[in-house]
Amino acid sequence: MSRMDMAAVAPEAYQAVLGMEKYVRANVDHTVLELVKLRASMLNGCAFCVDMHSRDALAAGEDSRRLFAVAAWREAPFFDERERAALALTDAVTRLGEHGVPDDVWDAAAKVWSEKELADLVMAIATINVWNRVAVTCQTQPPASV
Repeated sequence: MSRMDMAAVAPEAYQAVLGMEKYVRANVDHTVLELVKLRASMLNGCAFCVDMHSRDALAAGEDSRRLFAVAAWREAPFFDERERAALALTDAVTRLGEHGVPDDVWDAAAKVWSEKELADLVMAIATINVWNRVAVTCQTQPPASV
């Protein structure tokens, strides 16, 4: 059972995060966006978001093998250079340690993404991390059936 319905309790805050979500949906490649959302959600242990984003990606035609492989993306052969750079950046931003995002991770992403694409990708990673933290804190559960 959920602890709180954030949209009902703090609708202005919820709408602000939804504004970020709308921005990234309009500005980040849909396939990459779903991979980033799924990976961050896995790292953050957000069952609600893992469920939602895996279902969304499947509905959009994503291959189930690729979705399962997001958990082990470094070893999986299913991702291209841009996707790998996005997943590495997702890992670094989501796990953000005391030393921040390593230069090698940033440089690899900057090599395959334009500055604007990289800015949008960072916003996408930040946005899913906000959603994950809200859902995990509020113990938001995936729907019982879809």
